Amino acid sequence: MITSFFTAKDAKNNFGRLLEEARQSPVAVLKNGRQVAVVMSTEEYREFETRRDIYWGELSVRAHKKGYIGTAKSAKLLKEALHARD
Repeated sequence: MITSFFTAKDAKNNFGRLLEEARQSPVAVLKNGRQVAVVMSTEEYREFETRRDIYWGELSVRAHKKGYIGTAKSAKLLKEALHARD
């Protein structure tokens, strides 16, 4: 959970402090009042990658069980559908 916010200018001027806070929890960086980036510890990022990979892996297993036809057949069907509109 993001608990700290830095403006882009503050992040630039206080980069060491930004890194220290990011080691504890993710830090949002704001530019013109909008969140444009999140800085997090390496450990937190690795955990994020692991969870993301598990999520996409589970989706691919579900798709396969439901009869996913694969990328080659999908591309062929898409081409046929696009050419049918010509």
